[in-house]
Amino acid sequence: MSERHHGHGHDHHHHDNHFTDMEARVKALETVLTEKGLIDPAAIDAIVETYETKVGPRNGARVVAKAWGDPQFAEWLKRDATAAIASLGFTGRQGEHMRAVFNTPDTHNLVVCTLCSCYPWAVLGLPPVWYKAPPYRSRAVIDPRGVLAEFGLELSAAKKIRVWDSTAELRYLVVPERPDRTEGFSEEQLAELVTRDSMIGTGLALSPEAAR
Repeated sequence: MSERHHGHGHDHHHHDNHFTDMEARVKALETVLTEKGLIDPAAIDAIVETYETKVGPRNGARVVAKAWGDPQFAEWLKRDATAAIASLGFTGRQGEHMRAVFNTPDTHNLVVCTLCSCYPWAVLGLPPVWYKAPPYRSRAVIDPRGVLAEFGLELSAAKKIRVWDSTAELRYLVVPERPDRTEGFSEEQLAELVTRDSMIGTGLALSPEAAR
């Protein structure tokens, strides 16, 4: 919705053939709502830009990095994720009630919303398209190991996979295991290793080598 048609000096007609069917429908709906005065395109662009580029998963990465480096904060995060996350200034839409689940050598956590696409915007930004897709929402529960394999994450048969169903009342943040060889890293350096997928559970944190 952030793409706008800007007037220019070209005499030829411009066709938006590069839009997918869904993008074309969204653009058409946005045009109708704008013409009726029901939405402000500039406000929508500002919201999308904020969550895509300014919030994104960076807030969550800071939460995870602090938990990795600060045992007291990690305990607080386990006990009351909403308050611990809010202490770093990350609150707001779809982040009012949070729970942090920690990956361990024995257990891997995976988050899904089986009913719609409940997602912690305050810490992870806008949800990826696949998170909202029916195949992910259904198969993550039925065959989580197979779904993870499709993301390129092959876990040992001995490792338990626990699936958490995000709802309007409670949303989840996965705290991935801290990568090896990160002793002495600052929180900023640790945050660079935390990916969006690792905080959903469809991936792992990056190794120091992979982050370079």
